[in-house]
Amino acid sequence: MELNLKDRHVLVTGASKGIGLAIAGEFAREGARVTLVARRTEVLEQEAARLTAETGARVDSVTADLSADAGREALFAACPDIDILVNNAGAIQRGSLDEMSLADWRSGFDLKVWGYIHLCKLYVPQMQQRQSGTVINIIGLGGRAVRPDYIVGAAGNAALIGFTNALGAGTTADNVRVFGINPSVTRTDRMINRLRQQAQSKFGDPEKWPDLIDPADHPFGRTKTPEEVAALAVMLASPRVHYLSGTVVDLDGGRQWRG
Repeated sequence: MELNLKDRHVLVTGASKGIGLAIAGEFAREGARVTLVARRTEVLEQEAARLTAETGARVDSVTADLSADAGREALFAACPDIDILVNNAGAIQRGSLDEMSLADWRSGFDLKVWGYIHLCKLYVPQMQQRQSGTVINIIGLGGRAVRPDYIVGAAGNAALIGFTNALGAGTTADNVRVFGINPSVTRTDRMINRLRQQAQSKFGDPEKWPDLIDPADHPFGRTKTPEEVAALAVMLASPRVHYLSGTVVDLDGGRQWRG
């Protein structure tokens, strides 16, 4: 199926690894021009060169600290003209109310919640003026299936779900689409590193982390891959799915409904 994404300019934040890098690669394979954004210049340049060599697409990079207003404004100044914005930067720390300090709350919200909102405030008016554009917010299932030991993530992701619903409902008159994806647990380096720490504590051996994954706990007997999130994001970004806006899609294999 032709997705009609060739030569569209896609900006992906948090694109040096994991879901963000997978999304960038999938857009590049569809012939889009892709700009990778993250904090680590060397890694970004390496991944941009790799994707260019693998796909033949134009892939470049911008180094930016998206936890600060100045970093987001500098990104917009460096890369103002895009067709698709993928907000993906930001990992919120786990912990209960007692465990999380006010500084933990602020750091989690500064990068992910305020970061997504600020980039939308920068890019969406330009898209509206042009009468064309798409925003994809990669949020997280923790905003729906909330957990007391992920309380900052529950609050932050729930806020972004509501923000995406409201913004996407209000931009269609200007031919701008805004939607989100809530991935559940995904097999990223971040997940594996967390399990390695748990395996070290439980077994005294970080290499036993696969033993902590019970296939019975996961739909289809496995965790999903970043590439599955990327495939959904790219498909929904296509103008072939033009009527989608204001929706946040849960990509969890139905796990939240299993009881």
